Amino acid sequence: MAAGVRRAACKNSFWAIDHTGTARDGLAPIRQMRNVLILGAGPAGSVAAIAALAESVPVSILEKSRHRRHKVCGEFISPEACGILAELGVWEQFLRLEPTRIRDCVLHFGRLTKKWTLPECGYGLSRYELDGLLLERAVALGATVSNQVVPNNSFGNHFPADAPGAAGKTAIVLATGRRAAAAPGKRLFGFKAHFEGPAADAVELFFFSGGYVGVSCVERGITNVCGIAPESALHACGFRLDEFVLRSEALAERLRPLSRKFKWLTVGPLVYSRTVRTWVDPITYPAGDALGFVDPFTGSGILNALLTGWLSGSAAAQGLSSQGCVARCGALLGKPYWTSALFRGLLDVGCAQHLAALIPGSWLFRLTRVGRLATYSSCV
Repeated sequence: MAAGVRRAACKNSFWAIDHTGTARDGLAPIRQMRNVLILGAGPAGSVAAIAALAESVPVSILEKSRHRRHKVCGEFISPEACGILAELGVWEQFLRLEPTRIRDCVLHFGRLTKKWTLPECGYGLSRYELDGLLLERAVALGATVSNQVVPNNSFGNHFPADAPGAAGKTAIVLATGRRAAAAPGKRLFGFKAHFEGPAADAVELFFFSGGYVGVSCVERGITNVCGIAPESALHACGFRLDEFVLRSEALAERLRPLSRKFKWLTVGPLVYSRTVRTWVDPITYPAGDALGFVDPFTGSGILNALLTGWLSGSAAAQGLSSQGCVARCGALLGKPYWTSALFRGLLDVGCAQHLAALIPGSWLFRLTRVGRLATYSSCV
């Protein structure tokens, strides 16, 4: 099984990191695990399941939702993620879903626009399709899925006592997403809807005071419109998002030929992280947004979920130190966390557009990428 996962159809070098976890990295096994319990069936959870199965350890997944659903997400698959999808054995299935190739990036700061071509193309695919694709792969490899509400305590007691596989030497991968509190009035909320109309091959970001909206195409020419805004700005328009997105002249012009497919989805409050969270629970391995929430404008959220899901699932199956695994994830994600925090600070004081005008677009893109990761050439 392990060979089947690791020798998936990718002929290029896709990970420059050693993702298997070894004693030389300070991650010597601390216990022998009999099974792995994954909490959450998003990208991080499903990839963690696949990684644990590659170690020939039984895997159970708990997911609160019985059916797939759309989620608030920028839905951008960065170039580096393509090689990971190939290693996971889902690349051909991914392409059959007709994701949009994303070749350009455009930043809008009021009347100022900055555009460049990505060094390698990314893809747009909805979370509805991506989550289903990865979960189906995990199940095909042997994972079992149960539907029930998943408690989320930051330091232990993450599962009900009667959960499948809860007893015995069970490692837990916490992939239930972000959990944070914020003071009313200063909170941020995310929102998203899909639109129909003319498609484009660029990801566009429209910045405004305290937030932004991203526009890019996903599968079959559908356009994803996803943003983050302060509670005060949303409250000023009564949380009427159709009205809110038209307050930017450039964004209103971009959306003019499009029509919304379904009602707006919202999520929040959102609290950004400057670093990954510290961790003390020795048998719980956080992955994805459970490690911390990086600003979505970096376009690396799904990539981070895939990477940390693999690292956490592999470490959990081998009984490696969870603290060491978290530290390893932190080393990978340090640059995008730091860059996003800096850029957000510049946005808050109104200087981001001046910096963006001076720095080449390719540099801006590289500054938000994870460390020590090779790309997978997939744009044809």
